Amino acid sequence: MCGIVGYVGAREAREVVIEGLRRLEYRGYDSAGVAVVDTAAGAIASDKRAGKLANLEKALAESPLPASSTGIGHTRWATHGAPNDVNAHPHLGGSGRVALIHNGIIENFARLRDELEAEGHHFASETDTEVAAHLLDRAVVAGADLTTAMQEVSRRLEGAFTLVAIDAQDPARVVASRRNSPLVVGLGEGENFLASDVAAFIPYTREALELDQDQVVTITAEDVSVTNFDGTPAEGKPYHVTWDLSAAEKDGFDWFMRKEIFEQPDAVAASLLSRHTATGALQLDEVRISEDDLREVDKIIVIACGTSFYAGLVAKYAIEHWTRIPCEVELASEFRYRDPILTRDTLVVAISQSGETADTLMAIRYARAQRAKVLAICNSNGSTIPRESDAVIYTHAGPEIGVASTKGYLTQLIACYLLGLYLAQVRGTRFGDEIAMIVRELETMPQHIQTVLDNAEEVYALAREYVDATSVLFLGRHAGYPVALEGALKLKELAYIHAEGFAAGELKHGPIALIEDGLPVFCVVPPRGRDQLHDKMISGIQEIKARGATAICLAEDDDDEITPYADRLIRLPKVSTLLQPLLSVVPLQLFACELATLRGHDVDQPRNLAKSVTVE
Repeated sequence: MCGIVGYVGAREAREVVIEGLRRLEYRGYDSAGVAVVDTAAGAIASDKRAGKLANLEKALAESPLPASSTGIGHTRWATHGAPNDVNAHPHLGGSGRVALIHNGIIENFARLRDELEAEGHHFASETDTEVAAHLLDRAVVAGADLTTAMQEVSRRLEGAFTLVAIDAQDPARVVASRRNSPLVVGLGEGENFLASDVAAFIPYTREALELDQDQVVTITAEDVSVTNFDGTPAEGKPYHVTWDLSAAEKDGFDWFMRKEIFEQPDAVAASLLSRHTATGALQLDEVRISEDDLREVDKIIVIACGTSFYAGLVAKYAIEHWTRIPCEVELASEFRYRDPILTRDTLVVAISQSGETADTLMAIRYARAQRAKVLAICNSNGSTIPRESDAVIYTHAGPEIGVASTKGYLTQLIACYLLGLYLAQVRGTRFGDEIAMIVRELETMPQHIQTVLDNAEEVYALAREYVDATSVLFLGRHAGYPVALEGALKLKELAYIHAEGFAAGELKHGPIALIEDGLPVFCVVPPRGRDQLHDKMISGIQEIKARGATAICLAEDDDDEITPYADRLIRLPKVSTLLQPLLSVVPLQLFACELATLRGHDVDQPRNLAKSVTVE
């Protein structure tokens, strides 16, 4: 979950690293630190501070580090040890010769620490990371070069980790290793980079190299070399980053999240590009599962966490309706612990924006061990989950810096719809003209989303009205139920107030006890005409209004039946029931963003959260 940066080249390393950390602070902001090789002194120079990156920048302005062309940096999301100056990264080894930063959890650190303490090593922090620093330092002091030492140490570690290190007596290189934790190489001219996300080096290069599991990479200004943990040569896979620097800037918005909400029409349009063959048939990114095998699928299990889980819940409604295949949706963190029933004919769909979500990664490995087929839905080219899956649909959302997902969620919905329609095409459960009609409606969604965004001010006015609210409820039916869950999650993440989403039909089975006078309740009203959903929703709204709640209704443009029951009404363009989540979630994103802003919270970096959860 932490952000890591490494650099070797002709530039001032401290400046490159700090700029990279600024672009990675969404990955963790409990503390930050930087270390460079002071070649004049033959020593490591470092500084690290608790709190956000600004604290470190202030300290460095007052006491600058020496000039250097080799450096590493880190933003932390705390796991082992409190977020304070001492536990912040980088950590130094026993001799002070090696500095190391770390993302992940070293599960056998206690045993290794006992071993080192028995040898006389002393530890300053409570972290697992410092153990790796001491092991690495011990190896180089004994005569190993930094690359060999990293190989040796990595073989001894258990858990998930990315390690990046520099050696005061070997200033020309930065060495890193990875196991189940993100790491990417940036390929420059006369300079090279290491980072947990390409955003760190995108101002300098858009050429990258993805690494496999259990590999060590060494970068110098002119070269990149990759080995396996056992020292055997290996190769990374080069790729080109398709987005540019402007995509990672705020572009005049107060928050990255607000910018990303307003980027959703373009993100959805990008996710729909190139999905047709010349004959009009649907095609997906990398489907390495034969059509014959897809025809044999008798169960689909969607696994995901957080917002991605709610995208999976929407997917269930669409996939079952279009394909008639039973579809389950599971929290990835629970999946493998309940002994799920999987066969060769089970299709596991893993949804992860980063492609590195630890719970989801472990779940797909379990599924593959049971011989199930795995398809990933992901936004990050070259990440672990797509590489370890049998197929992948990339969402093409571009970089999402705000911790609370917005355009990532909408593009995941698009990918889920495309998967459902593709399966319907392969299995013949929908005629070609039916699929084409739904795809044409999907292609109108960017315009409809823009229409919702054009009316953002009425949502902001609601946020001003309820800025002091202590509780907000969300109700939905059918595909609107996951939207209610997602709306509540956004408010919890950003505004730090009680918020819950419920299926409207469950109100009378308990949640209605929460209703009190003046309580704001967002009601996602389904389009009319299917399974009496609309009438049932109106009944639920009447139930809460009878008990004094304020009904804030999201309903389609020409729905006049809802008007008498809505205390506040947010109009949505008229679309199909299954596709309405693409529109109805947008006002809830805007509401959460604006309410958190009015309450003085950091919208992009909510407390205790990080963008990519790479530890279980």
